[in-house]
Amino acid sequence: MPALLILTAFCFTGYASLLAVAPLWAVAGGAGVAGAGFVNGVLLLSTILTQICVKQILTRFGWRLTLIGGALLMGLPTGGFVLSNDLWAVLLISVLRGIGFGIITVTGTLLVAQLVAPERRGQAVGAYGLAVAVPQVLFTAMGPWLAEEVAFEVVFVIGMLPILAVWPAWLLAKRGQTHPKSSTPAPYAQLMRPMLILLALTLCGGALLTFMPQMVTPSALSMTALLLLTLTAAATRWQAGWLADKFGAKRFVWPSIFITTIGMLLVGLAVRDPANTHVWLLLTGAVVVGISYGGLQNLTLTVALQSVKPQHYGSASTVWNVGFDAGTASGSVLIGAIAAGTSFPVAMYVAAGISLLTLPLGIWRAAQEQ
Repeated sequence: MPALLILTAFCFTGYASLLAVAPLWAVAGGAGVAGAGFVNGVLLLSTILTQICVKQILTRFGWRLTLIGGALLMGLPTGGFVLSNDLWAVLLISVLRGIGFGIITVTGTLLVAQLVAPERRGQAVGAYGLAVAVPQVLFTAMGPWLAEEVAFEVVFVIGMLPILAVWPAWLLAKRGQTHPKSSTPAPYAQLMRPMLILLALTLCGGALLTFMPQMVTPSALSMTALLLLTLTAAATRWQAGWLADKFGAKRFVWPSIFITTIGMLLVGLAVRDPANTHVWLLLTGAVVVGISYGGLQNLTLTVALQSVKPQHYGSASTVWNVGFDAGTASGSVLIGAIAAGTSFPVAMYVAAGISLLTLPLGIWRAAQEQ
């Protein structure tokens, strides 16, 4: 487990540092709001397509080549950003990084399921979530500030840190298991509910992570809002594991959905006047969204793993990660397009409405647990 946490920390540092900076780099090269939204959209589209194929990649190449290749694909292409900020170049590099990210995310959650006993899985998911969330706390908010106040190149160097994950990837390859093909199909119908809830959640989170620097000025305020969002998410994703193990994950899902909706409405109200951001509404909204953004990530993954037998952990990991990244991509592309056609407040309200639409799914799951 320690090697997994180290690998995850390096790879997600590279991911988080560029999540808001890569779109800004494209804007610096002349791209508009919609073009900036496509940067993370393309990154996550290639991530999703790769995630769907990870099981076959593991079977074909084995754990060692797969893990090492994923880490290198996340880190090495990032150096190409210094060569050009043209939109086509930024998109091409994002595709390559997305392939590596797809490999790392699916194999990471699969290893959590394989390395830890079921009765401790919620806490293990929490520890894994902390390794994911801490880099986001430190670098999602700091990245745009470093890019604008110091230099974009500093962030690009940080974005290459996944290269250092090669050594823990080598060690983890000895622990990974490739289950033989199951005689029964994976229960995808059971996995759709947590995936759809997660998709709506990460659509909201992806919108804030991508557009906060463009939506809020000055940069110190947007950095503070992102810091509060990611810090709160890190704490709740960690502690949600303890709650899931003690009381069951499903009963906490529907309140978290409602919390997401309220937070996005607060953010939308805070930015309704571009010249005069309502600071306390914005910061409160960031904290409220952060509570659910961290908690629901843990809860939905725990529910997904509980829904399947060990031979289907790979399918559960893939479905969960596809939901996560499809939601984040939608938050970048769909919400970006809505903002470009209307305004950022309207886009935030739409995201809140999409979150609210999944409330019946969360209530259904809570009822099933009673």
